[in-house]
Amino acid sequence: MPVHHRTHILRLPSVDIDQGAMVKRIRSRRPAASALHALAFTAMAACTCMSHAAALTVQVSDAGGQALQDAVVYAEPAVAQTLPKPQKPVEIEQKGRKFIPLVTVIQTGTSIAFPNNDTVRHHVYSFSPAKVFDLKLYIGQPENPVTFDKAGTVVIGCNIHDQMVGYIHIVPTPYFAKTDAAGKARIEGLPAGRYQIKAWHYGLPAQAQIPEQPLTMTASDSTASFKLDTKAR
Repeated sequence: MPVHHRTHILRLPSVDIDQGAMVKRIRSRRPAASALHALAFTAMAACTCMSHAAALTVQVSDAGGQALQDAVVYAEPAVAQTLPKPQKPVEIEQKGRKFIPLVTVIQTGTSIAFPNNDTVRHHVYSFSPAKVFDLKLYIGQPENPVTFDKAGTVVIGCNIHDQMVGYIHIVPTPYFAKTDAAGKARIEGLPAGRYQIKAWHYGLPAQAQIPEQPLTMTASDSTASFKLDTKAR
């Protein structure tokens, strides 16, 4: 007897698709135009700030017009702002019964190590108000560096060798440099803005007011000059 097979067709309920709603949902997953514009503006602003950092070249001479080596020049922002903090410690070496370098400039809060690379012991100290410290007789690396947390000038010496002398000038800004044999110093990466440019040399009288001049820095490199009331050595 023949067998008849029935084919069953599964019918799904009809569903009305709101194409407009689907489009809206798809569009809602895309970043808003205003957000994209904000991101683009932020990126452009960051690039602009970086491109506005320029260099300042400063020429320093003595009272007779001769190039003044080892003068410190620095730029203090005219408007209070949050400045980058010092990142790396600094070294002042003792070698050949001298402090090397003779002049060191650092930002407030910087630590300095004083390695003794001589074959004789040294006793490094300072009585300067900006930083009083005392490193007893030692050879090699002292146990801890010294942190200079106050702006000013620190004169260092050796309690054993009187001829040894060095100078540390601590400034409240990360924008500083020291002049070379030609009396020139170059401060790199100086953002656009208003500054007071200052110049100091260890030959100036201890109580002398540090010379300064205003400067408006733009996106372009700039120059300045100082004549200090001292004599090149």
